[in-house]
Amino acid sequence: MANYALSVPESLFAYARKVAEEDQVSVNQFFVTAIAEKVSALKTEAYFLERQARGEPMAFDAWLSASPDAEPMKGDELP
Repeated sequence: MANYALSVPESLFAYARKVAEEDQVSVNQFFVTAIAEKVSALKTEAYFLERQARGEPMAFDAWLSASPDAEPMKGDELP
């Protein structure tokens, strides 16, 4: 495991400490979880951008036009 000295503004650290206490985790664990969530979000964004770049709009249009013309199931209607 790596160690990293992190400088955090007092106001942010105080809030992080409060949230960590409410979640019953250490401040360290709170920071590790926050970093993991951010990394996950960035990786997810990159994944979808890569998938979008490989997409073929004409193929999607063909797939969509092959879908049956049916009323949506109860609960799936648009508002």
